Amino acid sequence: MKYTVSIELALPREKAVQLLADPAHMPKWLRGLVLHEALSGEHGQVGTTSRVVMRMGKQRFEATETITRREPADLREIPREQAVHFEREIEGQGMWNAVRDRLTEAGPETTLWESENEFRFGGVLMRLVGLLMPGTFREQSRQHMRDFKEFAEHGTDVRETED
Repeated sequence: MKYTVSIELALPREKAVQLLADPAHMPKWLRGLVLHEALSGEHGQVGTTSRVVMRMGKQRFEATETITRREPADLREIPREQAVHFEREIEGQGMWNAVRDRLTEAGPETTLWESENEFRFGGVLMRLVGLLMPGTFREQSRQHMRDFKEFAEHGTDVRETED
């Protein structure tokens, strides 16, 4: 299953990518995040693997995330014409997911964030979930982007709004 979602952020690209790349901010906008800890490498750097634990309702999902691309490596003073790329692979029980994020300057004070997602499912149950509920995955990606937008633009912390 593949899909792309996007959102426009009312922030200069450099500020948006610095907020997105900073692990200290992840719990503020990544709804359901229980744990994100580097197992090897430095957070956000290519080759780093991390243990990720998410809570969705009463379910907990644990996965391993590997950073496969970050361009440019230095997120300060990025040339206007250059897109910023964050890519990672996430592998958990019965599921593999590749996320390819691209941030471009939409204007002097706005950023376009496009996120291409690819899922592969293993096992009968996960394949069935992927087949019967593809919109759930897309909507979750959109929700994460909306939550980041609210955090980045207004300082809204999802932990204060979660049930």
